[in-house]
Amino acid sequence: MSLSLKDIQKPVANEMNEFEKKFRSSMKSKVMLLDKITGYIVRRKGKQMRPLFVFLSAGATGNISEATYRGASLIELLHTASLVHDDVVDDSNMRRGFFSINALWKNKIAVLVGDFLLAKGMLLSMENDDIDLLRITTEPVKEMSEGELLQMAKSKTLDITEDVYYQVIRQKTASLIKSCCKVGASSAGADDETIEKMGEFGLAVGMAFQIKDDLFDYGTFEIGKPRGIDIKEKKITLPLIHALSNASKLERRRIKKLIKRADKKPKLVHDVIDFVQASGGIEYAISVMEDYHQKAKDLLNTLPESNYRSSLEDLVQFTIERTK
Repeated sequence: MSLSLKDIQKPVANEMNEFEKKFRSSMKSKVMLLDKITGYIVRRKGKQMRPLFVFLSAGATGNISEATYRGASLIELLHTASLVHDDVVDDSNMRRGFFSINALWKNKIAVLVGDFLLAKGMLLSMENDDIDLLRITTEPVKEMSEGELLQMAKSKTLDITEDVYYQVIRQKTASLIKSCCKVGASSAGADDETIEKMGEFGLAVGMAFQIKDDLFDYGTFEIGKPRGIDIKEKKITLPLIHALSNASKLERRRIKKLIKRADKKPKLVHDVIDFVQASGGIEYAISVMEDYHQKAKDLLNTLPESNYRSSLEDLVQFTIERTK
């Protein structure tokens, strides 16, 4: 990888540092248990790519303002709430190499912490009359829930088409990155047309990001996660969908039987991966990812040249080339 996130952050390095303080402050509570848990969440934060999208989008389309900080905090509060709830839904004990909230404090407390973070985000917007920002960010909260439920419904029957897959990842992943870019542009005073364009840009980036994530399951890149987790969980992603669509009826039935038993027999996971690799599923998914990548670049090129736009280009490249 040519650039690190630290390099990409340079045009907004000061803003990102200031954001850290404001975000920490936005999570404060007078309840000692809550304060302890939110402090734990802040200490184990990830790459913070979503706030970075907010600040770079704001800089690329106008002027970074106080509303940009609040918008980034709102996005991060909603995203963190969704992760806390996801860990409960998935019965997951780890998140980014740390114990999850539900592993340390049990499900009841984890659900309430997620609710608290959602409420904090909404209050932050209401107290500052950021109605436009709240409107933009409420949509992905609804869509992430719908996408998760749609994926759950389809995993039971293993009946998922390419169109349904795109709908799931658009709702579960891309909708939030779309929201980041729209929030950035809106907070910077951009016109409606530019805000919508930044939303389309974020959507394309989010689609490419999730396809890349799904490819990790097949050991296609430097390993970022163990192979076959999605297959064990019966999550049917693009490489497998494409491979199944080109298989005979008999072969499709055989592979679906393997998937149904894969959580109990690890060897069957490798059989499914071999099938996907032999059927051109990997190459097809990479080509679709590259198409979304190109769409994102084309949209960016309609913006005026600036350090912010250059960093956004690099950030898109980073999401495509990352190895975990």
